[in-house]
Amino acid sequence: MHTEIERKYLVRTLPDDLERRPGVVLRQGYLAVTDDPVVVRVREEGERYVLAVKAGRGLMRTEVELPLSRTQFEALWPHTHGRRVEKTRYRVPVPGGTAELDVYHGELAGLRTVEVEFPTPEAAQRFRPPAWFGREVTDDPAYQNARLALEGLPADAHDPG
Repeated sequence: MHTEIERKYLVRTLPDDLERRPGVVLRQGYLAVTDDPVVVRVREEGERYVLAVKAGRGLMRTEVELPLSRTQFEALWPHTHGRRVEKTRYRVPVPGGTAELDVYHGELAGLRTVEVEFPTPEAAQRFRPPAWFGREVTDDPAYQNARLALEGLPADAHDPG
């Protein structure tokens, strides 16, 4: 079991050197989403396939990831119809860690978010986001990927703050 400690922001402006960074296309679909909140999702990230269970919301969540074969992923993928997110992820160094910048596609085109994971809650609280980060949405359930997959863009998605 792993506790994920992560802060999430909208993106005000893209980093200047983003076009020189390799991005990885992610496809993720949700097999189950509960009100608890608990989600079960499958993800394709290049040649890597994962089944993940996430529980909780906000800064700290429980996360368990299990590797899948491509065949297992493809068998589960059809069961995520109507609950999918596609995006390109870029890893960008920032003071205090590495930011994962997501540029969404399809129904969520135009949305850009950035997440930074931390080893402790104290490290997360000390983090000062760079100027290209926008409004923090860590505690806003509308910006959890499962909710984006189910409900689409939040009304304020194009106002990064």
